[in-house]
This record gives sequence, structure tokens and C-alpha cells, in this order.
Amino acid sequence: MNRPRIYIITCVVIAGLIACKQEQKVGTISHPKVDGMALIPSGVLNMGGDGKDADRNEFPKHSVEISAFLMDETEVTNLQFSEFVEATSYKTIAERAVDWDEMQKQLPPNTPKPPDSLLAPGSLVFSSTERAVSFNDPSQWWQWVTGANWQHPTGPQSTIKELMDHPVVHIAYEDAVAYCTWAGKRLPTEAEWEWAARGGKENLIYPWGNENPDTDRVKANLYQGLFPYHNSVKDGFELTAPVKSFEANAYGLYDMAGNVWEWCSDWFESAYYSRASASQPDTKGPSKAFVLLDFIKKSALSVVVLFYAMIHTARVIEMQEEWDQQVIRDSIILDFAVSRISNSFL
Repeated sequence: MNRPRIYIITCVVIAGLIACKQEQKVGTISHPKVDGMALIPSGVLNMGGDGKDADRNEFPKHSVEISAFLMDETEVTNLQFSEFVEATSYKTIAERAVDWDEMQKQLPPNTPKPPDSLLAPGSLVFSSTERAVSFNDPSQWWQWVTGANWQHPTGPQSTIKELMDHPVVHIAYEDAVAYCTWAGKRLPTEAEWEWAARGGKENLIYPWGNENPDTDRVKANLYQGLFPYHNSVKDGFELTAPVKSFEANAYGLYDMAGNVWEWCSDWFESAYYSRASASQPDTKGPSKAFVLLDFIKKSALSVVVLFYAMIHTARVIEMQEEWDQQVIRDSIILDFAVSRISNSFL
């Protein structure tokens, strides 16, 4: 699977599939629906990149055994997250005042203190540029906005009143875990998410097949046009779309490409594939990070962590070892848009 690139906004989830073309040995388990969840069968995922679009850290391929699990059909919505907040009075990281003394402990030594304006609660918001720009500087299209959070996705004057069926965004990893714990579920691993996203298909670039996203019918909510300065809005949505706006994959999961980035439980470690290929891989992924900062969980927008805010949503999964006996573990997948909870709209 390609690691998400910071400069990709609406296409990040697709980027995670473009270069994989993974062979899959799919189990024969049926796919019942349970309270808005789909049963994902067990199988063996041949995980890794193929072709010129794959990153170096996606090689070599390695086999990952996947146990059957239940997964939310959609990302966690604003309505669902609102129910969690109402029941628990939880405040997301983007809503909390930043304690610089505490934050400094998690940063490299001698990291300078940011301006006080950046220590006020807030998050990053996508802002189109006026013209074509180099992709080397994401700060050209990601703007820090004080007061931006899940209830105010584009800034303090915005609202989710008409967006209750949209994925929740501006969710940090800590927030995603809190939601999952409340819901009795957990985040999926990268391998579980990727296995589910492929819907039992073999050697296909996208959940729907190999057809280009812009060919014929609209297949997902993506940034269409000229990134980051001209979104043609061919799919009908400037930012997020309501869940279930587009066709589900073969497992009955929606938005497994497009709409928002999704959280997984794994750490990101650039050399993990090399080590995993030499031994029986752990479905949970690497045990620690080896990129930027040790405390950064796998995230397509790790720079946001430095400002104590993420833009994620979630999707939910429930792990189980024997479907006909009992559910052993619950899981929640978040969209980045995270349980599926996410951290950013595309």
C-alpha cells in the first residue's frame, strides 16, 4: 500500500490503493449485515506495492493473515460523534487549550515555541491557492485556523448543522481511540483496512476496478481538476460528501476511496515491509515508529500533530474469531477523514 502523501487531499485513500495490486486469497465466509456493519472474511493479503507508483517503503511484498472481522459500512458521521460527545462531554484535542510545557515533552529537543496564536485551540483547514504551486510546501494549501474543530470544520463561523450525515473531521488519534472505547470497538490495522477496501478483488487498482476515477460515471468524492487551485467539483462536492453518496464495494463498505482520510491503528515505520518479508508478519504492523517523531501514529498529515490537532474521521470494525459463536473483539475504523474516523477532508 502506498503511504499517503501530504500533498494529496481528496485522493489520499485512493493513493493507498493505486500501487498495490495485491493478490488476495479470500475466505468463503458469508457477508451478513449487523447494525450498520459488514462482515469481512478471513484470508491472506499479499501486501506491498506494484509498479512505478509505489513508494520504496512498500516493498517487498509480504503475506499477512487476516482474521474475519466486522467493519462499519461508513465513516463515523457527525451525528454519531455528536452522540458520543453528548454522552461523555468529551472535548477533542482541537478544542483544548494547548499546554506548551506538556507538548514540548513530545517534541525533539530544542524545538522552538510556536507563536501564541498557534497554541490556541484550532486545526488545519484546506485552502485553495490562487495558482499552480510546488508540491514541496503543503503549508501553501493547509492553513492553521484558530477555532477550527469537528463542530466548526472550516473555522469558527462554520457549522455542521446541515452536515450531520457527513464524516466527522478534525479528529486526532487520541480522539479516535476515545470514541472507539466508548463505542466498544477499535481502529483497524493497516492490513485489515486494506483487505476490506479491496472487497475480495484481486489485482485491481481501485475498489471498483482499474477504470480511471474520472472516466464516465463519478465513482468517489475526489479533488478533481488542478490541485490545489482549481477543483472542478465534477463529483458535486467541494469538500466532504454525505456517507453512502457513492457505490459500495463488494463487501458493502462505502468511501473506501475518496471523501476523507481514515485512521488505522498501526505505527508508521518506513523499513517495516523489509523486515516483515523475512518473518511471519504481525497483523498489527510495526511496534514503534521510525519516521519524524516516535510519538506520531500513522497519519497522512503528521505535521498536524505538532499543533495538537488532526483532521480525521472514523469507521468502525468489530474483530471476531468465530462468527457463529461470539464477537471476540470490537473495532472501529476512523476516516481522515477516522472508527472509520478521519483526520482530514480531501
